[in-house]
Amino acid sequence: MSTSDATVLIVDDRVANRRLLEALLAPEGYATLSAADGPEALALAAQHTPDVVLLDVRMPGMNGHAVARALKASDETRHIPIILISAEVDAAERQAGLDAGADDFLTKPIARAELWSRVRASLAR
Repeated sequence: MSTSDATVLIVDDRVANRRLLEALLAPEGYATLSAADGPEALALAAQHTPDVVLLDVRMPGMNGHAVARALKASDETRHIPIILISAEVDAAERQAGLDAGADDFLTKPIARAELWSRVRASLAR
Protein backbone atom coordinates (compact mmCIF):
# COMPACT_ATOMS: atom_id res chain seq x y z
CA MET A 1 0.00 0.00 0.00
CA SER A 2 1.36 3.40 -0.92
CA THR A 3 1.31 6.21 1.60
CA SER A 4 -1.10 8.17 -0.59
CA ASP A 5 -3.64 5.39 -0.06
CA ALA A 6 -3.09 5.04 3.69
CA THR A 7 -5.18 6.59 6.43
CA VAL A 8 -3.81 7.02 9.95
CA LEU A 9 -6.16 7.45 12.92
CA ILE A 10 -4.53 9.67 15.56
CA VAL A 11 -5.93 9.31 19.08
CA ASP A 12 -4.79 11.73 21.78
CA ASP A 13 -6.70 13.84 24.29
CA ARG A 14 -4.40 16.82 23.63
CA VAL A 15 -5.14 18.89 20.54
CA ALA A 16 -1.50 20.00 20.24
CA ASN A 17 -0.30 16.39 20.10
CA ARG A 18 -2.85 15.50 17.42
CA ARG A 19 -1.88 18.53 15.32
CA LEU A 20 1.82 17.70 15.68
CA LEU A 21 1.29 14.14 14.45
CA GLU A 22 -0.85 15.39 11.56
CA ALA A 23 1.92 17.83 10.59
CA LEU A 24 4.58 15.10 10.80
CA LEU A 25 2.56 12.69 8.64
CA ALA A 26 1.44 15.18 5.97
CA PRO A 27 4.78 15.35 4.08
CA GLU A 28 4.63 11.58 3.58
CA GLY A 29 1.17 11.84 2.01
CA TYR A 30 -0.84 10.13 4.73
CA ALA A 31 -4.50 11.00 5.18
CA THR A 32 -5.36 11.45 8.86
CA LEU A 33 -8.38 11.16 11.10
CA SER A 34 -8.25 12.54 14.64
CA ALA A 35 -10.01 11.50 17.82
CA ALA A 36 -9.86 13.21 21.21
CA ASP A 37 -10.86 10.16 23.26
CA GLY A 38 -11.48 6.42 23.20
CA PRO A 39 -15.17 6.40 22.27
CA GLU A 40 -14.56 8.81 19.39
CA ALA A 41 -11.64 6.66 18.21
CA LEU A 42 -13.74 3.50 18.21
CA ALA A 43 -16.52 5.23 16.27
CA LEU A 44 -14.08 6.60 13.66
CA ALA A 45 -12.32 3.25 13.32
CA ALA A 46 -15.62 1.44 12.75
CA GLN A 47 -16.80 4.03 10.24
CA HIS A 48 -13.57 4.60 8.25
CA THR A 49 -11.38 1.52 8.91
CA PRO A 50 -8.00 3.30 9.05
CA ASP A 51 -4.84 1.50 7.98
CA VAL A 52 -2.91 2.33 11.17
CA VAL A 53 -3.85 3.73 14.59
CA LEU A 54 -1.50 6.00 16.55
CA LEU A 55 -2.83 5.73 20.08
CA ASP A 56 -1.78 7.67 23.17
CA VAL A 57 -1.64 5.47 26.26
CA ARG A 58 -2.53 8.06 28.89
CA MET A 59 -5.97 9.52 28.26
CA PRO A 60 -8.72 10.30 30.75
CA GLY A 61 -11.66 7.95 30.83
CA MET A 62 -10.91 5.19 28.35
CA ASN A 63 -7.11 4.86 28.21
CA GLY A 64 -5.07 3.62 25.26
CA HIS A 65 -4.94 0.03 26.50
CA ALA A 66 -8.74 -0.12 26.73
CA VAL A 67 -9.08 1.34 23.23
CA ALA A 68 -6.58 -1.19 21.86
CA ARG A 69 -8.46 -4.08 23.49
CA ALA A 70 -11.75 -2.84 22.03
CA LEU A 71 -10.26 -2.47 18.54
CA LYS A 72 -8.78 -5.97 18.67
CA ALA A 73 -12.08 -7.43 19.97
CA SER A 74 -14.02 -6.26 16.91
CA ASP A 75 -14.01 -8.32 13.71
CA GLU A 76 -14.07 -5.10 11.68
CA THR A 77 -11.01 -3.51 13.31
CA ARG A 78 -8.87 -6.33 14.74
CA HIS A 79 -6.58 -6.35 11.69
CA ILE A 80 -5.62 -2.66 12.06
CA PRO A 81 -2.06 -2.19 13.38
CA ILE A 82 -1.87 -0.15 16.58
CA ILE A 83 1.16 1.94 17.52
CA LEU A 84 0.98 3.02 21.17
CA ILE A 85 2.49 6.36 22.10
CA SER A 86 3.76 7.12 25.60
CA ALA A 87 6.24 9.36 27.35
CA GLU A 88 7.50 6.31 29.22
CA VAL A 89 7.83 2.92 27.58
CA ASP A 90 9.53 0.66 30.10
CA ALA A 91 9.30 -3.14 30.06
CA ALA A 92 6.07 -3.22 32.09
CA GLU A 93 4.39 -0.61 29.85
CA ARG A 94 5.52 -2.47 26.74
CA GLN A 95 4.13 -5.75 28.08
CA ALA A 96 0.82 -4.14 29.06
CA GLY A 97 0.57 -2.65 25.57
CA LEU A 98 1.30 -5.98 23.88
CA ASP A 99 -1.26 -7.69 26.11
CA ALA A 100 -3.82 -5.07 25.04
CA GLY A 101 -3.11 -5.72 21.36
CA ALA A 102 -0.51 -3.11 20.38
CA ASP A 103 1.77 -3.92 17.48
CA ASP A 104 4.43 -1.28 18.10
CA PHE A 105 5.44 1.63 20.34
CA LEU A 106 6.65 5.20 19.98
CA THR A 107 8.18 7.19 22.82
CA LYS A 108 7.57 10.92 23.26
CA PRO A 109 9.04 13.19 22.12
CA ILE A 110 8.40 11.68 18.70
CA ALA A 111 11.12 11.85 16.06
CA ARG A 112 9.80 12.34 12.53
CA ALA A 113 12.00 9.68 10.91
CA GLU A 114 11.08 7.09 13.54
CA LEU A 115 7.37 7.88 13.16
CA TRP A 116 7.57 7.46 9.38
CA SER A 117 9.53 4.20 9.73
CA ARG A 118 7.14 2.68 12.22
CA VAL A 119 4.05 3.65 10.24
CA ARG A 120 5.56 2.25 7.02
CA ALA A 121 6.51 -0.98 8.80
CA SER A 122 2.99 -1.31 10.20
CA LEU A 123 1.51 -0.84 6.72
CA ALA A 124 3.81 -3.52 5.31
CA ARG A 125 2.59 -6.19 7.74
